[in-house]
Amino acid sequence: MTPGKAQNIVWDWTIRLFHWLIVLAIPLLWWTAEEGMMDWHRRLGLTMFTLILFRLIWGLVGTWTARFMPMVRRLKSLPGYVRDLLARNHKPSFGHSPIGTLSVFALLAALTIQVGTGLFSVDVDGLESGPLAILISFKIGRELADIHELNFDILIILIALHIAAIAVYRFVFKDNLVKPMVTGRRSDIDTVSEIRVRPVALLVSVTIVAICLYAVMNAG
Repeated sequence: MTPGKAQNIVWDWTIRLFHWLIVLAIPLLWWTAEEGMMDWHRRLGLTMFTLILFRLIWGLVGTWTARFMPMVRRLKSLPGYVRDLLARNHKPSFGHSPIGTLSVFALLAALTIQVGTGLFSVDVDGLESGPLAILISFKIGRELADIHELNFDILIILIALHIAAIAVYRFVFKDNLVKPMVTGRRSDIDTVSEIRVRPVALLVSVTIVAICLYAVMNAG
């Protein structure tokens, strides 16, 4: 890395695609559930399953800004980062900031719980169920369905906080976090870096996701 103000590639295309598909899928999942369109809800749920599973794998083998370990290490600077923010001293980060890291982990945890419970959930009448509900008892399926509903409320709160934080960064600190998630690039950081998707890592990740999706869809 060398000093400069070049248009740095910060987010690879897989991360950006994941992000915007999640943005699209969450309201569609809510709407299909509210309208009783459970066939579509299951299809979208399986889509969400593939997205979350890919992101978790990509957090281990993907590009540097997508990996979890650099994000975890960045949490060590959280107290100083918060002090700087309170003093209105903000410097854009290459990748997730410490607060951004907390947001990512919280949202991924909530989404994982939402998908996981949805796979096993059973409705009150036992007529609608997730693709893996056959593996557990009706009672456990109902308990997971309750967690599924409660966790969605928690997920909405986390999303609201996420949006509020983006607004604060945009209007208080003059840091537009949305544009880099569209273009993948930033020009306001002091490093030049190449963020490239490794074809082998991508192929392995997609293969694992495809195998897991096949297993879930054919569990019965």
